[in-house]
Amino acid sequence: MNAPDPAFADPPPVAWHTGRDSRVPYRVYTDAALYREELERLFYKGHWCYVGLAAEVPRHGDFKRTFVGERQVIMVRDADGAINVVENHCAHRGVAFCETNFGNRKEFVCPYHQWNYDLKGNLVGLPFRRGVRQDGRVNGGMPADFRLEEHGLTRLKVAVKAGVVFASFDHAVEDFDSYLGAVRPWFERAFDGRALTILGYSRQRIPGNWKLMQENIKDPYHPGLLHTWFVTFGLWRADQKSYMRTDRHGRHAAMIGFKNDGGRSEVTQGVASFKEDMKLADDRILDVVPEAWWKGGDLGIDAVPTACMQTIFPSLIIQHNVNSVSTRQIVPRGPGSFDFVWTHFGFADDTPEMTRRRLRQANLFGPAGLVSADDGEVVELSQVGFTQHPGHQTVAELGGLATGNADHMVTETLIRGMYAYYRKVMEL
Repeated sequence: MNAPDPAFADPPPVAWHTGRDSRVPYRVYTDAALYREELERLFYKGHWCYVGLAAEVPRHGDFKRTFVGERQVIMVRDADGAINVVENHCAHRGVAFCETNFGNRKEFVCPYHQWNYDLKGNLVGLPFRRGVRQDGRVNGGMPADFRLEEHGLTRLKVAVKAGVVFASFDHAVEDFDSYLGAVRPWFERAFDGRALTILGYSRQRIPGNWKLMQENIKDPYHPGLLHTWFVTFGLWRADQKSYMRTDRHGRHAAMIGFKNDGGRSEVTQGVASFKEDMKLADDRILDVVPEAWWKGGDLGIDAVPTACMQTIFPSLIIQHNVNSVSTRQIVPRGPGSFDFVWTHFGFADDTPEMTRRRLRQANLFGPAGLVSADDGEVVELSQVGFTQHPGHQTVAELGGLATGNADHMVTETLIRGMYAYYRKVMEL
């Protein structure tokens, strides 16, 4: 027998050959087999994934089609007012029966063979279960031991916290408050029980590995260097007070910052993105008004933050930057691509003026945002570099090699912490 052609042999398993959490092998971002294992270990087992806001399904029968990992799920409110999450996967022949992103249903019916399910995912009926009478006899039908209750939709475990909905295929996953750990106070700062209102959606597909967006919002180093709007107008830059906070595992994080007046300073020297002569034709986009929920003192912060960017691993970013607030959902689409879904929201007690302000400031963010467009581009460029040099590694050693909290932004501690956790779960 001829030896297999090495050009068609499977690549060796990914090894963390660098020996440091701060040096990530490029193959971690490109390897297809590792990506499939990530889906199983990080999205389908042991973790909570964001699926939406309760305000998106306010009435009995309202539903939203969304994702956990690559698997389509449906978030739906039933007649009891509870929110259920079921997989969009008929128990009969596997059909993804729900074809719209939003709507209202009394039940879900698969178009292929008309199996129908209630809003909790129970199978409640199917055609010809008892056969069809023809020529004096009954033809067909399901076996005598067929039980409806054994053929419902796949149901996920659900956690609803202050109007934010998470789900897990793993019914043994830890309770959600424990899962949040030390970042829980920052989550509860943004979502304190006030009713939410949905202002709109943005969506983009970014040709980069999904972990890069978790990194991006765990990286305080880049905003004052990459983003012209941040460094020029003082939204986030290295001469500001800031705090980096993480949970004990290193998987979740909060980056807390304080707007200043911007302008030239020591930290703008040699920074190409700083545009001293750039002025606003309409300064309402940065008409920032302090809000009561921007508290800091009772959270161990000695001032009132104007920004708090949170990452809830593996699938959610919670954005508060000036008066703009949104969730950002990460939906992996293979090792080299992910969908990024923005839900811009406000609060039911907002004045009309505040709602307009939030919508104006939302133009800073989103796929074509005056700030966030930069992130989408550099994530794509990173992925290009990874595919060119598969044996190389990244370096995340700003601020040393330690992981954990920091009281400044000149650090990559949160990225190191995430990869320490990642290595442990992935057994690399």
